[in-house]
Parts: sequence; structure tokens; C-alpha cells
Amino acid sequence: MKFVVAFTCLVAVAVAAPQSDRDRDATIITDDRVDNGDGSFSYAFSASNGLEMEVAGAPGSEGQSNMRGYYLLPLESGGFARVEFVADEAGFQPQSDLLPTPHPLPEHVHELLRIAERQRAEGITFD
Repeated sequence: MKFVVAFTCLVAVAVAAPQSDRDRDATIITDDRVDNGDGSFSYAFSASNGLEMEVAGAPGSEGQSNMRGYYLLPLESGGFARVEFVADEAGFQPQSDLLPTPHPLPEHVHELLRIAERQRAEGITFD
């Protein structure tokens, strides 16, 4: 839980750090925070330079805080990239077009997987 909270704070600081002269003059538009007292919470932050972050959290089954939300990262090209995430028992799980993805499997691998599935259905096993 401490790791997730520390990581979220680190992301918030990195996102809020001035990136240019324009960012140094940025003003906070939204800073909403809700602590329900039972371990659940939410917060939303936005600034005039386009930075945003929203997170909602609830107690997890193993004592951690489960969180779901998003943040915007400034791009060198001038736009922003959106990173959506879930942080729970399975760890921090970001999703974004920025993140690398594995190459698609070649067609012959799909064919081999179909053959293997058919063999399993027929009861064929290999030692």
C-alpha cells in the first residue's frame, strides 16, 4: 500500500512540475479531495496548462488501497498523453498508447495454437 501511495504522489509531483515558462504561470483550476473516513477516497486535479489527474480509491482485501484513475503527461510535441491505471492486489497496471505492446503473433503461430487446441480436445497428450 505504501508503494502505491508513494508512486501516486511521485506521479502527481512529476505531472505538476513546471515544464516551460507557460507552465510556471499555470493556475490550479480544480483541486477536489474527498476522504470518506472508511478508507475510500477520491481526488481530482486540473491546471490551466492542461495537466489533469483523477483517482478514486477503496480499501483492498489485503489491507492495501485499491485505486483507479488517470493522469495526463505532457508530450514534447505539445499535446498530452492519457495514462489510465488500476492499482490493486495485482500491482500497478497502466494502460496508454504510449506504452509498448508486444508484436502480433505471426499467422503460423496462430495455426499451431489451433492445432494444439484441437489435439487437446481429442485427448492427445505429449510427455
